Amino acid sequence: MTEATIIPRKITNQLLHLAQLAPDHEVCGLLGGQHGLPTSCYPVDNAAANPAQQFLLDAEGQIAAMKTMRERGEELFAIYHSHPNAPATPSARDLQQAAYPDALYLIVSLKTKGLLEMRGFKINPLGCEEIPLLLGEH
Repeated sequence: MTEATIIPRKITNQLLHLAQLAPDHEVCGLLGGQHGLPTSCYPVDNAAANPAQQFLLDAEGQIAAMKTMRERGEELFAIYHSHPNAPATPSARDLQQAAYPDALYLIVSLKTKGLLEMRGFKINPLGCEEIPLLLGEH
């Protein structure tokens, strides 16, 4: 079985809050990490032609976030986005466009009534595997 990944409560709350702020379109961004744990959240503008149905990290925003991560001694930990009207599972487009096989892909769903759902996946050319998430206290 795949080992669970710990997501600190502060970062979890930040991701859920960002998704709630834009309930009509997919929000997206990067998480930087150190020592196998996420440490920082970097929201990036969604540059997709149809942001209600898909996400595309704005190139300038992604480059700026990666530069800040390097300056802070962080590595790319995860790529996150929200699904306003779909479950927290990768869409066919998400699978097709996944370009970072070492990164965790986090998806937040706003579709669930009264609850927000967040799930994590490793996506690579061999397939897609769900990674269990645990809420951390830090």
